[in-house]
Amino acid sequence: MSDKLTRRTVFQVAGAAALAPAGSIAAPAEKLPMGMKGEGPDTPKICLEYGSGGLSAGGNTDDERIRRIKQLGVNYAVGAMGVAPWDETRLRAYMDKAKEGGLTIGNIMIGFPYSVIAAREGRDDAIEKVKDSIVVAGKCGLPVVEYNWYAHRITEGYYEVPGRGGASYTGFDYTKIRDLPALEREGAHTLDEMWTNIAYFLKAVIPVAEKANVRLALHPNDPPAPVSRGSQQIMGSVEGWKKLVDIVPSKSNGITFDCGVTREMGHDPVEVCRYFGAKDRINHVHFRNVIVEKPYEHYEEVFIDEGYNNMFAVMKELVRQKYPRMVYPEHPRAIDYDRAQTGFHPTYPGGGGYAAFAFNVGYARAMLQACLNPA
Repeated sequence: MSDKLTRRTVFQVAGAAALAPAGSIAAPAEKLPMGMKGEGPDTPKICLEYGSGGLSAGGNTDDERIRRIKQLGVNYAVGAMGVAPWDETRLRAYMDKAKEGGLTIGNIMIGFPYSVIAAREGRDDAIEKVKDSIVVAGKCGLPVVEYNWYAHRITEGYYEVPGRGGASYTGFDYTKIRDLPALEREGAHTLDEMWTNIAYFLKAVIPVAEKANVRLALHPNDPPAPVSRGSQQIMGSVEGWKKLVDIVPSKSNGITFDCGVTREMGHDPVEVCRYFGAKDRINHVHFRNVIVEKPYEHYEEVFIDEGYNNMFAVMKELVRQKYPRMVYPEHPRAIDYDRAQTGFHPTYPGGGGYAAFAFNVGYARAMLQACLNPA
């Protein structure tokens, strides 16, 4: 079965059985040299995206996509089921298809109408559908449901930047788009409005998630520009992340820790990872690197092996914490091999495809194995 929405599409629309504790993921045995430790119940798990539009998977059929992910040594995947409500039969079939090929789906992005974010007519009905979807996720053994909270995602600031050897990076320059007006369909929202609305949402859904043994992971605002077409961003600062997890004190109320966004905001991802890891509020990880000219406003997304982040130090911190959920080495760079493939359509300027994902995975897997098997 093929899902029709990628995680990126849900990003735009939204604005393995679970083991105790909530949100942990079962780990199949890895074929490693004798004596080497691999992914297990108390280790990070490298993942890629599985779905009909997932550039990380490639291929034209579910079987092809699963094979391509498995050939990289990846046993876990993120996915997308579209806007709530989710159907139990469809979700179970989606997860079972991946499992047949050796992939465990550990996180699926959920979308919901803008009325939830902006507190407009229909909000309560939409939240009920989210709650129903979380129950479905729990029944199907999905440990993590990811979501976004944007009044507007200011991707207008993205542009392509020449990179090493003719590859492309993704640049962001806030100065070019800081004065863009609010869109009529969205309106402009203050920080207080956004906090009030998400508190209303969390108080409704987190008790349901706890009962369903499901963790929620809110992705940070990316780009983390201070104002996005007239609206302020609650997840555009580390202080915002901290405030978010304190609204409802629960491990089901967590974040997607993105070390790229962390650096875009001028922070050390190891320190931020340590803070949220100590609270057990990291429910998903995005693993990427950036070069920052001015925090929040001007940066370039680069290859995972360059940039300002010490990616090995981040991985070591996750291993030290015994973080048990998934690590997604996302945002691959545009390289010639991917650009030459028929039908290649990057979802953002300077973005790459399957071959570039293979580079990210190899780099991340090597670091994980080095952390798990110190000399």
